[in-house]
Order: sequence, then C-alpha cells, then structure tokens
Amino acid sequence: MDPLDTKLIQYYNGRVVRKDLLHQIKTGTNIPSFVLEFLLAKYCASDDPKEIEAGKQAVLQTIEQNFVRPDESNRAQALVEQKGKHKFIDRIHVRYVEKEKRYWAEMENFGSRRIAIAKKFYEGNDRILSGGIWAEVTLGYNDIEDDDYAFYVEDLRPIQLSRFSFDEYIAHRDAFTRDEWMAVIIRTLGLEPEKFDRRVQFHLIARLFPFVEPNYNFIELGPRGTGKSYCYSEFSPYSTLISGGQATTPILFYNNAKQQIGLVGYWDVVAFDEVASIRIKDPDSIQIMKDYMANGRFSRGKENIANASFAFVGNIDLSIPQVVQSAQFDLFEPLPKDFDLALIDRFHTYLPGWEMPKNNSELLTHRYGFITDYLAAAFRELALHHTRIDWINRHVRLGLSVEGRDEKAIKKTISAMLKILHPIGDPSPQEIEEYVAYAIEGRRRIKEQLNKRKSDDEYAHIDLSYINAEGKEVVVYCPESRYVSATQMPVRRAIEDTSPPSGARFDSVPQPEPVAHSAPDARPISPTQESAGDQAASPAAPLETPEAPPAVELKEQHFRITYGATGFSYDSIFGKYLTGVKEVIVEDPYIRSTHQIQNLVRFCETVIRRASVKTIHLITTTDNATQKAEAVNAFSDLAQSLLDLGVKFTWEFRDTLHDRQISFSNGWIVKIGRGLDFYQKPDSWFTVGAHDMDLRPCMETMVDIYRVTP
Repeated sequence: MDPLDTKLIQYYNGRVVRKDLLHQIKTGTNIPSFVLEFLLAKYCASDDPKEIEAGKQAVLQTIEQNFVRPDESNRAQALVEQKGKHKFIDRIHVRYVEKEKRYWAEMENFGSRRIAIAKKFYEGNDRILSGGIWAEVTLGYNDIEDDDYAFYVEDLRPIQLSRFSFDEYIAHRDAFTRDEWMAVIIRTLGLEPEKFDRRVQFHLIARLFPFVEPNYNFIELGPRGTGKSYCYSEFSPYSTLISGGQATTPILFYNNAKQQIGLVGYWDVVAFDEVASIRIKDPDSIQIMKDYMANGRFSRGKENIANASFAFVGNIDLSIPQVVQSAQFDLFEPLPKDFDLALIDRFHTYLPGWEMPKNNSELLTHRYGFITDYLAAAFRELALHHTRIDWINRHVRLGLSVEGRDEKAIKKTISAMLKILHPIGDPSPQEIEEYVAYAIEGRRRIKEQLNKRKSDDEYAHIDLSYINAEGKEVVVYCPESRYVSATQMPVRRAIEDTSPPSGARFDSVPQPEPVAHSAPDARPISPTQESAGDQAASPAAPLETPEAPPAVELKEQHFRITYGATGFSYDSIFGKYLTGVKEVIVEDPYIRSTHQIQNLVRFCETVIRRASVKTIHLITTTDNATQKAEAVNAFSDLAQSLLDLGVKFTWEFRDTLHDRQISFSNGWIVKIGRGLDFYQKPDSWFTVGAHDMDLRPCMETMVDIYRVTP
C-alpha cells in the first residue's frame, strides 16, 4: 500500500475496496462495476492476502451460482423448478399490464416476463417500475397448475448501500489535500491518477459533473475506446444509459396515455450514448427537451419538474485541427440535425474527448478507492441537498463578455467541481482560479462553435473571462482553437447571398477563407471537398452539385443496446454493411423456438432487400430430436420461399457451437451478444412494436461490427 491507501483505510475503513480485484473479476462478465463491488465489499473487506483470496473465491462462486447469463435462462428456470427456490443476481423490472390489472416482474437474463411479485417489493420504488434495478432476487416455483405463472418473487434486496451517512463522508475530508482527494476519486473510477497529467485528471472529474449538479447538461465527443460511457453504465445505480434509438417524449418526459412520468423523473442522470444515432421523430420532443435543459421544467398538459441531468456522449471522426480551421465544419458535426442552435446553447460544458487516452491495462489502478456505490450515494446527496452557487456568487467575478446562459453554465460547472473536490470547506485562491478557468473553457468551446454556425453576431462574444485576485481580467481560450482565425474570427456570409457553399449542411455558413495549414497527421475532411484555400483562390469557379450522393463510409462499430431501447431493427444495425454481399453465414446456437425462427425470417428479409445475395447458410443447435424435427420443417418452408427469390438457404446442426456471429462475404463480421434474439416479447400482438422491429423494445446486449481482411 502507498501512503494514500493507508490514509484512506484509516479514515474510511469498510467504505473502500482494492480496485485491482474488480479488474480481475470484471473480465468476462457484463455485471456492472457497482454490483461487483457490492460483492467485493461483502467478502473482501480486509487487507490480509489470505482473506482477500478467500473472498475473491467467494465472489466468483456467488457469480457462478447466482448470476444468470443471457444464454442460460432455460437452465436457470429449471434450477428453480427442481430446487423450489433459488437466489439470483439480475436486473429486475416491474411492469403494469393494464388488460390484466396486475403487476408482473421480469428479470433481464432469467427469461421470464410473468413473474408474480408482491406489492411490498415495488411500492415506493419508482426505479424498479422504470428501467429496473440490479438486485439479489430469490425466486420461488409455483406448482399450482391452475395459476397463470410459474415463478414468484420470494425476496428482493436491491444491490445498494442499506445506509449512507453524509456526515461520515465529509467528516474526514480535511485529512486529505485537494490533490489526494482528487486521486481518491479517480482511483474509485478504477484508474491510476499518476498516469495522467493534471488536465486529463480534470477531464476525468468532469465526467462526474452530472452526478453532483442537478439539471446539468454535459457533452463529450471524441474517439472510440476512451471510456466515455463507462460512468453512466457502470459507476452509479442512479443513472441510466440510452444507446441510440428514439428519444421520444413519453420515454424521456411524460407518457400521457399512462399518466406516468418518464426517465427524468426516476433517474439522477439520463445519458445518451452514440448521440449521433439518436432519432427524434416527434418535433415536440426537441422543444420539450429545450425547455427541460433550460430550467428543469416541461409541460405535457400540466407542468412537471425534475432534477435529472443530461449527458450526451458520442464519437467524432473528423480531424480536430482541420475542423477548427474549417469555415464549414465545427465540433458539433456528429450531433443529429434536430439539435439546433437553441438546444446546443443549453449545454453547460463540452469535454474535449480527443484529449483522453485510449483505454488500456496500464492506466488501471491496483490501489484502494471508495466502494463505487458509496461514492455514488455521496454524489446523490450532494446533488439533491447541497448548493454552492451562493458561495460562487460571493467569490467569483466574471468578465463583461459572459452573458446570461454563459454565466449559468460556468457557475454550475464550478459548483460541480466544488461538490466533488470540496464537499466541505473552501478551496484556496489558486484552486478556485483553476476551476473558474476550466469551467469557462468548457463553455467557450460551445460558444465558439455556435458562433461559426450563426451568420450574425448573436454568439460573437466568445472571449469569456474572469477577474483574478489581482483585479485583472483573464481571457480563457480553448487550446485546440486559440490561434485559428477560422474559429476566432469566422467570416460572415452576406445576407443577400442565399446560396450556401458546396457541401454545407447548415442554413447559414460563412464564406470560406484561407486557413492555416493543418497538422501533419490531419486527414482530409472529405476526399472530394475543395480546401478552403482552393476555393478562395478561384472565387469564380462554379459550385457543382454531384449527380449522386457519395457512398457511405463503412466504419467499425462497438456499442451496447440497453434494456428497453428501441430503434434497433436488423436493417438499422447492419443493413448498410450488406452492399455487395453474395453469401451470408449465420452462426447462432439458439435458432430453434418459434419466435427465434421468426427472427431468422426477418433477418433474411433484411438481407434480400439490401443485397443481391445468392446463399444464406445457418449453423445452429437443438436440444432434442423433437425440437430438431420442428426446426427442420420450418427451415424447409423458409428455404422454399427464398428459392423462389433466387436465394439458396442451407442449414446444419453443430453440437459444439457456442459463439454467435454473422459473416458477410464482403469481409464484415457482426457479433451480437444475444444473437438474433435480443427483442422483448410484446405484451400483446396488438401493440406498437409487435411487428415493426424499430419500435420493439430490446433486451440488453453488446454489438460488435468489424471487418476481417482476407
């Protein structure tokens, strides 16, 4: 142990855990970190090597006996039937079925949507009714044949701290320096702070801002593999992550039909992963989102108030040096076109994800940190019952260019930083100056990009500043754009000039101007786009419109579909990867039941719509001769219908098959954790989503799409 480990154990004994134990057990399982740490705290609350090793084995045994893997639902159900009851660790959700006038529980991996549950387990627990919670659930078996259910909840214990004392949390904060406390927070995330410079350490803390500041609007765009979505899926039981799909008003805000508040009413943080893939079909959703992001209020027949923060994370694939030097492109390029200027202006900070290092094992810590759930509970207390705005108003002076929304954003960011690093006590003058500068930079990054998009001077006051202790005004810049004229002084397009430049995607884009040279490793924004310098050198050259849109660039993708997410039909996931495909091989051990074979039919329909495919080959398994015979009959019918369309369908049964993947003859591979069977069964075949798979809620699963070079 290092001195910080010793100090942490001295003052927070029983509230900390060795993070390398989490890394060792986390590999190979999709259980959230806060669930694993719940078990580690239960069995490994010691610094004795022998006791820790015994505790690890106890945790692994608990996972083996009680955690249900998605492909083991039948075995889990049989276990309950044979033993009479069994305890599971799983995500449980309770839904109300109106036509039956009763509540049913469903467990994500257990595979049953009709688990009887007593009122005492869900009454007063809003989150179990919206999105679900992770819990230790004891299921019993009901052998009464006349009943319409086979399983019931005998006991349910949420995997969270049973008690939390905020006074205990802040009692020993003054025993740590600011840098020590920041190191503890970063180690709690599983990372070693000594591997990062001060700026990146601040970025890691910034990812936690939505947890401590209510109604905080955060955005991070950057390359893949930097851990952008980790905090929102793994760190806290009080946040939920939406992976793409449709951000509808009923889901997010209020369902008028059910008279039920949406996700913002149940969760402290609602995070949007892969923000570029968000599809908003209802125009009212954007307006309601704007209202909510501005003041935490929204109206759906009546006014509602909620405290949930929004976090938007996604990938940006363009060269940052070229984007900031471009007259046409900006750092919000990946956002959906529905995200207009007014909505973007409501973001409080923009974290530059391109400055974050790629995840690798060398960045992980083997030191002690807080039990994740303990820190999440502290952050929740800070968000709901503590404010630092009054202190900020007394101690921080901002410059004249800071306008209304700028001031609100900057002060909320400072408040979040203070809550995380100084839950009690005041920072030093040097520390507060660091926080103010960091907060202003995050807001300036937003305003600079708004200024590039707007044809007038509405957002032109980008030189945001503060007054330091000596009474001098200090202007804060973003490092990526400080010396770039295209961002600092964008040329305005004349108001009578109504024709946008070639390739422009916005209504108002300034005329291009010569720009500074790109960094040596910067790649072109588009292989067919003229550089700004070329356009300026030939002002009379006509703007040509291409006869056909450029081909879509196919990219490797790795993302998680969360429980209840919509917008994930087979076509939307991998339809664009079918170009030029002649042969498809489907390896999936679970194409046997009727609904699974129906999914295969939907998959085949997607393939023949998208590609001139010649053959589709299926590799699967069966449990017994009867099941095999039924599957063969169904496959024969499918083969005949495909043959009529000129497609040959073949199949084989392989007993040793375990992995799931779909291989296309053009080299692309699609791996879905649950295979083709990742959709929830509809409550009724007469409900929306019963037939349109884009509208069908999903089970949670990982999707990996990559290309294998021959």
